[in-house]
Amino acid sequence: MGASVAFHLARLGLRRVVLVEREPQLGTGSTGRNAGGVRHQFSHEANIRLSLESIRALEQFEALTGHAADLHQDGYLFLLNSPSSVDTFRRNVEVQRQCGVQVDWLTVEEAVRLAPGLAADGVLAATFCARDGIADPNGVTMGFAKAAQRAGVTIERDTEVTGIARAHGRVSGVTTSRGPISAPIVVNAAGPYARAVGAMAGVDVPVDPYRRHIFIANATSGVPSSRIMVIDFDTTFYFHREGAGVLFGMGDRDEAPTFDMTVQWDFLPKVIEVAVRRLPALQDASISHAWAGLYEVTPDANPLIGESRLPGFYLITGFSGHGFQHSPAAGRILADVITGRDPDFDLSPFDPGRLDGQASCGEAYVV
Repeated sequence: MGASVAFHLARLGLRRVVLVEREPQLGTGSTGRNAGGVRHQFSHEANIRLSLESIRALEQFEALTGHAADLHQDGYLFLLNSPSSVDTFRRNVEVQRQCGVQVDWLTVEEAVRLAPGLAADGVLAATFCARDGIADPNGVTMGFAKAAQRAGVTIERDTEVTGIARAHGRVSGVTTSRGPISAPIVVNAAGPYARAVGAMAGVDVPVDPYRRHIFIANATSGVPSSRIMVIDFDTTFYFHREGAGVLFGMGDRDEAPTFDMTVQWDFLPKVIEVAVRRLPALQDASISHAWAGLYEVTPDANPLIGESRLPGFYLITGFSGHGFQHSPAAGRILADVITGRDPDFDLSPFDPGRLDGQASCGEAYVV
C-alpha cells in the first residue's frame, strides 16, 4: 500500500514524497507472506470495483511501471457446501455480474472438470471467474517502488517510525529512528501495525492482526496442472499449484489476534483433515515448506481509506486479507484524495469514521 500510494502521488507530480520502511527490505511483512491471489469475486460492491481497477492495472503492469507482475489468470473456483452459502453466492454473483464481472455458476461435475484431482463430496455448487488468478507480491511491490524512485520519491529502509508530530491541530511530520521528517501529510500504511501507528497520532485505528498459515506440499500427481485457485468456502481451505508442488492453507477461527508469526504445527492436522477431503493427493504428501503471516482485519472486513479525524493523517489499511490484490486501485484512489482530485469512487464503505458506534455491512468473502 505504501509503495502504491507513493507511486501514484509521483504520477500526479508530487516529488517530495518519502516512503518509510522499518525493515531492511520492502514487502517483507504481510505482502511478502501472502499467496498472491487476485480475484473479482467479492460480496461487497466496493471491493468488486477495487478488483476491476486493480486487475486491469496488473494486466498492464509492466507497461505501467516497467516491472513484471507475473500474473497468471487461471481463475478462482469457489466450492459451496451449504444451502446458506449457495443462497449468499447466488445473490452476490448477480452483484458481480451487474458490475461487469463474468462469473460462471457451475455444477459439481463442471467444477471437477476444471480442477482435476478435486474431490467434490458434499459440494452443492460452485462459481468460477476466469480472469481471477495469481500474481507476484514482490514483483508488484518492487514495480511500484522502483517507478516511484525514478520519479523522485525517496525510500528510507531500515527506518522505524517512532512518533507522529502534531502542530496547530494537524499532523506536522514523523519522528524516526534516523531522525525527524517534516510533512504536512502522513499516510498510515502499516498493515497489521496500523493501530500502533495510529496511537502515536492519538487516532484509534480499528485494525487487529490475525495469523494465517501457508503450507507447501510436494504432491505432483492428482493435482490440477494449472494454477487455478480452489477455495472451499465454508471451511476457508484453499489450494493452488505452486511450481512442482501445491500451496494450501486455511483460517483458524479459534485463534485470537496476535503478532506471532511462528508456524503453529499443531494446527496442521486440522488443515490436513479438510485438505485430504478436497484434494486426496495430499494424503501421502510431505510438507516441504511452511510460513505464517498476518491479516490486518477491521470489524467489518472492509478497509479504511481516507483522512482520519486528525487533519493531514490518512489511513490505507485494514484490507482483511485482500490488500495486496487491491493495492493498485487503493493507492490511486488515496493519491487522488490527498491531492484534492475526484477519485471517481464512492469511498463511504471505506470511510475511517464509519465504525464509530454503529454496525456496518462489510465484506463476507474473507478467506
